[in-house]
Amino acid sequence: MNTTYKHSIYIFFFGIILQSCSIKKYIPEGERLYTGAKIEIKSDTTVKNIDDLKLELETVLRPTPNSKFLGMRPGLYYYYKNQKEHPGFLNRWLYKQIGEKPVYQSNVETFEVQEILRNRLENNGFFYSSASSSFEEKELEAFATYNLNVPSPYKMESFQLDSMPSPLYEDVKIATTNSPLSKDMRFDLSNLKLERLRIDSELKNKGYYNINSEFFIFEADTNQYNNKRFDLFLKLKAQVPKKSTVPYQIKRVNVYPNYNLKDTLTATVERYNEKSYHQDSLFFKLKHLDKFITIKEGDYYNPQTSKNTSRRLSTIGAYKYINIQYKEIDSLLSDSLGTLEANIFLSPLTKRAFRAELQAVTKSSNFTGPNLAFTYSNRNLFKGGETLNLSANIGYETQFSSGQSAGLSSLEYGVKGEVIFPRVISPFTINDDFFEYSIPKTKTSLGISYLKRSQLYTLITGSALFGYTWNANRYISYEINPISVNYTSLGSTSDEFEAILEDNPFLELSFEQQFISGLTFSFTYNEIGKSSKNIQSFLNGTLDVAGNSISLLAKEETAGAAKTFLGLEYAQYAKADIDARFHYNFGKDKQQTIATRIFAGYGLAYGNSDVVPYVKQYFSGGPYSVRAFRTRSIGPGTYNADNDANSDSTFFDQTGNIRLEANIEYRFPIFSFFKGALFIDAGNVWNSESNPTFNGEDKFSSNFINELGMGTGFGLRVDLQGFVIRFDLAAPFHDPSLPKEERFDFRLDEPVLNFAIGYSF
Repeated sequence: MNTTYKHSIYIFFFGIILQSCSIKKYIPEGERLYTGAKIEIKSDTTVKNIDDLKLELETVLRPTPNSKFLGMRPGLYYYYKNQKEHPGFLNRWLYKQIGEKPVYQSNVETFEVQEILRNRLENNGFFYSSASSSFEEKELEAFATYNLNVPSPYKMESFQLDSMPSPLYEDVKIATTNSPLSKDMRFDLSNLKLERLRIDSELKNKGYYNINSEFFIFEADTNQYNNKRFDLFLKLKAQVPKKSTVPYQIKRVNVYPNYNLKDTLTATVERYNEKSYHQDSLFFKLKHLDKFITIKEGDYYNPQTSKNTSRRLSTIGAYKYINIQYKEIDSLLSDSLGTLEANIFLSPLTKRAFRAELQAVTKSSNFTGPNLAFTYSNRNLFKGGETLNLSANIGYETQFSSGQSAGLSSLEYGVKGEVIFPRVISPFTINDDFFEYSIPKTKTSLGISYLKRSQLYTLITGSALFGYTWNANRYISYEINPISVNYTSLGSTSDEFEAILEDNPFLELSFEQQFISGLTFSFTYNEIGKSSKNIQSFLNGTLDVAGNSISLLAKEETAGAAKTFLGLEYAQYAKADIDARFHYNFGKDKQQTIATRIFAGYGLAYGNSDVVPYVKQYFSGGPYSVRAFRTRSIGPGTYNADNDANSDSTFFDQTGNIRLEANIEYRFPIFSFFKGALFIDAGNVWNSESNPTFNGEDKFSSNFINELGMGTGFGLRVDLQGFVIRFDLAAPFHDPSLPKEERFDFRLDEPVLNFAIGYSF
């Protein structure tokens, strides 16, 4: 990178920082910039946890002063710059990103803040408090201080339940036995509101369909005491409707498996497991659909049961809308019990769908070309919610580069069939009620593909899978595949490819073991996008173990040689991955994010294998990895393909059985559905046992930190309601393939453009 160019960049950013300091000249005459406020509390000696009280009171201080960064106020600076007649594109853009309107001393209504502080103190039991305020004024700045006199708080002597109609009184009494309100507890209005909500929730779960937390009121009586004590009473407001004071029982459950808004609801009715199913013709087999419905006749109303039923039905994948409605049967209302009719309306998706996809694929080593994919889906194959997916694809790629490999091309065909059952298919009985949150799905698939790499080889690959996937709760999901089989047949090979294998025994071994049969297990905790928390996390752990079960049936045909199963040499290995991510959301409407990711993976070959199969090895670099390097172009270790005499053919070599990566990315909005990002990536792959071909350059050691490929860049995202098209431009600044003294070099003139669908992490 040109030194003068580097200096220009540094001067540009340094100038922006200096300019953001010079805001005093913009402050209007007679105004002072409000720089914040503090609270000073003078309290009775009996008041405890003053610091916690102060933290709570500080949350109501208004207004919020302009933010600072390293002692400067860049947001305020770009507000003033944007007020010019011609602010310029950069100033307008920076104002939109970080600009803030100025907050002056005249904007501070101290009397209103004092009143809010006194009110907040009373809500916390500190009645008869007083507040005053003052300003510390400088030439162009003003700082406020609020002085509070806080007496000892009022504390509870007893908590009593007032009279209520039966059976509500008995159920509220049971609910209050677990109340957090206790003797000597300080009066706290927020705790009382939470207690009303807790009691309301418990009553709803007991069938009180029409209850509302607003029907209850707390009253504090201090008349019997002169030492700041009070008796607390829970009462029912006057004129609460009778139907709100009794629980409701479900009299009838009606299910409409094929509901359409135009339906007149006069379909044939069939009773099954104490539910009425309404459908003119068989759309969904009742024995399968019934398992998803946890609402039962004779049970009391429970909103959690309704949510559970709705969630279970939505996981089938055959329905577009699930609508559960309750209808009160007023004629059966008594002084102690109400009656409901539950109606479950299920609107199906279009049963059959066909999708065609044309993609422009860019892969490692500059392989580029079109890929055409077709998918046919049937969402209710056997009238039990089964989903059939049949897919076919054809792709052509050619390599645009200089050297011997220029003009290399590949042609790939593939077909795959997949059937997903929304239930457990197993040789032994599994009670679906064990899975409270959702019923597991059974996945089965068969696929075959043909790949012809010109001038090198042809490859036929077959795969089969049988497994289960389910959600344990909103955030945790599991996937286990007890049967996972892959078979690869290396067909005709060229002399050039044979020479590559001959020069690299490790690579040859990884292609020899063509039969992989094992078990895979995956655990995922994902709250990203599902939680309102500022800090969200994601954790995925995967275990892949192959060859252990079939080794019991294998035989050794030649002494000292690898064992075979059905005449096929099989692979035996264990592989484990951990992928951890953390997102910190901040700014206006939490539209800005600091996203981080750490990935670690290790594969161990043992028993029948000396090397982890090539298709199961790790690689680093690319749009979902270290974006400043092309796919598979980092490592292993410090290996440099450019120094290899056969570098034009080393596309196969840059893999390993160990992988470490770390990423950090700042995401921010630009305009409408356009979003931007700044990021830094680091990663590499290694071998635990060195490949003799690499002369020890690929082996993992304690010096791995200095062998990470690192890069930085910026990106543009087109986010269309969750569908993200991503462009990332990145350049390397640490290349482990170079000599130690040359590794740190920001090669801004050698950027890599990545195009991908979806966020990288």
